[in-house]
Amino acid sequence: MSALAAGQAVRIADRRTVGHSRVPSYVRGAKGTVERVLREFLIPEDDAFGRPNGRRLMLYRVRFVAHDLWPQYRGSASDEVQIEIYEHWLEPIEQEAKP
Repeated sequence: MSALAAGQAVRIADRRTVGHSRVPSYVRGAKGTVERVLREFLIPEDDAFGRPNGRRLMLYRVRFVAHDLWPQYRGSASDEVQIEIYEHWLEPIEQEAKP
């Protein structure tokens, strides 16, 4: 079962890895929004080391505003980047209550 839902705000964990992780450095520490919940897959950290019975975690498509990733970006304010990221890299962001 998915721990996150479409539309939920998340932050990408900012950590160093050894080997392949499928999480680009330019999104680490960035805020995004879950665009879509996919399904469970074998995570690349285990797959890359030949562990076919390794950890299986949910995969999510996360949307980022291009200007948030690259402040000097000259494209449209509505431009975005979408990346598929595994659950163990995502940290839910609690929405602030509005007065």
